[in-house]
Amino acid sequence: MNENRFLALAALLLSLIVGACSPQPSESPPLQGASIGGPFTLTDQDGRQVSDTDFAGRYRLVYFGFTYCPDVCPVDLQLIGQGLRQLEKEAPAVAAKVQPIFITVDPERDTPAVLKEFVAAFHPRLIGLTGTPEQIADVAKSHGVYYMEEPTPGTDGYLVNHSRIAMLFGPQGEPIAIVPHDQGVEAFVEELKTWVK
Repeated sequence: MNENRFLALAALLLSLIVGACSPQPSESPPLQGASIGGPFTLTDQDGRQVSDTDFAGRYRLVYFGFTYCPDVCPVDLQLIGQGLRQLEKEAPAVAAKVQPIFITVDPERDTPAVLKEFVAAFHPRLIGLTGTPEQIADVAKSHGVYYMEEPTPGTDGYLVNHSRIAMLFGPQGEPIAIVPHDQGVEAFVEELKTWVK
């Protein structure tokens, strides 16, 4: 190997070693700059009017669903509750900054009383929010959430087909990330640890 090639190779190796030891710039949140979220006024499980400004200064973990959901919502909320309890054990200061919020897409049936019993089954700090059909339509649209009632064959009832995502918003309501609730508790907790500061 001639001297020039040796020096070039040595320089390349040195730059790789220095680069590996240098701090990397922090990664931007995946949803940074996305046009989702925004102002809302809804009713919580205790019948109190709640707006987005009531959560200022806290990270908001928002999940849309409905209490009559036969499978998906309870499974997702169970994992979210388990993840928050694990985060409370591993990093209580981080967990304290996160406010979990469940917003119904079935306001006709999900009254405050129904929500109160439902959210209590998953985590003591989980807040359930409902409102008029118009209020729910507005907040779902602003959060990029799809939902549609689908009649249940052979009955007078219906289910609600809806987006299945848990979104993390920052202290000023800025969108940060979609938190995985379908990859197990560990992945859920690690994602929260990554973004909640």
